[in-house]
Amino acid sequence: MTTSIAVLGAGKIGRMVAHFLGRTGGYQVRIGDVDGEAAANLAARVGEGASGHPVDFSDARTLQPILDGAAAVLSCCPFECNPFIAEQAVNYDIHYLDLTEDIETTRQVLAFESKSNKALIPQCGLAPGFITVTGMHLMKRLDTCESLKLRVGALPRFPSNMLKYNLTWSTQGLINEYANPCEVLRDGELRSAEALQGLEGLMVDGVQYEAFNTSGGLGSLCHSLKGKVQNINYKSIRYPGHADYMRLLMNELRMTDHQATLCEIFERALPATYQDQVVVFVSATGKKNGNYTEYTYARTVQHQTIYNENWSAIQITTAAGICGVLDLLLEGKLPQKGFVKQEDVDYTQFITNRFGRYYA
Repeated sequence: MTTSIAVLGAGKIGRMVAHFLGRTGGYQVRIGDVDGEAAANLAARVGEGASGHPVDFSDARTLQPILDGAAAVLSCCPFECNPFIAEQAVNYDIHYLDLTEDIETTRQVLAFESKSNKALIPQCGLAPGFITVTGMHLMKRLDTCESLKLRVGALPRFPSNMLKYNLTWSTQGLINEYANPCEVLRDGELRSAEALQGLEGLMVDGVQYEAFNTSGGLGSLCHSLKGKVQNINYKSIRYPGHADYMRLLMNELRMTDHQATLCEIFERALPATYQDQVVVFVSATGKKNGNYTEYTYARTVQHQTIYNENWSAIQITTAAGICGVLDLLLEGKLPQKGFVKQEDVDYTQFITNRFGRYYA
């Protein structure tokens, strides 16, 4: 018996999600996109039982064939679509999951919690998402945790421009991270930090990187751990030199005030690549048996061939995050109603899941 799942968005991540769910067994995938032809083509590639539908996010009626009778809807759409999708999930009495890192969008989604009889699970991707699950896992190994550092980078394997960067995921989402304030816990207090600041160096698998503040990667973690951990921060990993160029663009050339223009420039001038890697670094520091101790998770996930196609590392890791959480939800291993945080996801259950194993 298969379970019907709605996947909204047939872009980079939506394609991987549809393939994961439709080709591993147990799910019948209904794909919706504003480009109906793209949705239909993706459904044909996913295989028997999948269906593709055109949707209009200003017209709730177009979602009816996708949401009616589904167990859950997974939003792989731009973050501004998510409040509308969450509202429709509540109307159709189905679970809702998304990938957004945008803080305000998540607040709007959670405003529907009191009306929902099912789970609302935002921020199910990589960061926030897996990074949160891992941070909680490392923290619990300590008797008392003083500091959590979470670092993630989606990077080209072969950078060849001055930014040392290629487009690997949503351009709009990328610029949003560079422009918005960043939540942190500092000395036990919730504070705001400026994006593109806090530059530091780090090394993973023998490669030198830099990391700096970006918005949204922590999800709800600071609020969940206030009073339990003194310091928590999230930073994006890039090749050395990237932060200087982005500060020039965002601050000195004032592109923070012209984000749509910068998005157009990036999409015109920076080529996309599927030859990428995702670098993950999580560190928890505190006391264990009276000794000052640090536990670290560090991993580099590269693009790879799955289902006889080359998929980028950011597609694989982001889709694995939301698909793994969906599995755990429908297996009854997560709360079935209300706001479900990434902090609620058990690391061991996730990493041994058929989708979570891509992080193992």
